[in-house]
Amino acid sequence: MAKKKPQQRKAAVQKQDSRPTLADGLGGDTLDKLKQAKQALLQTEKEEEEKRLAQKAKERREREKNMSFGELLEKYGEKGSKY
Repeated sequence: MAKKKPQQRKAAVQKQDSRPTLADGLGGDTLDKLKQAKQALLQTEKEEEEKRLAQKAKERREREKNMSFGELLEKYGEKGSKY
């Protein structure tokens, strides 16, 4: 029995490739502006994530700074160094 399904799928893929895309419809200038906006958004998200992590680290240091000796011993008891 001959397998005809893979040949039919290839033809369907070729038909899909010939359709115009959104990038084809947009002008080069508009596409460049969209790419720049995407890069700016990604950069902004990265900066916000860094700020959030820095704030979280600062809050953790403040909590540890305000802990009593008993709380620190309970938290780090066997984990700490001997000296």
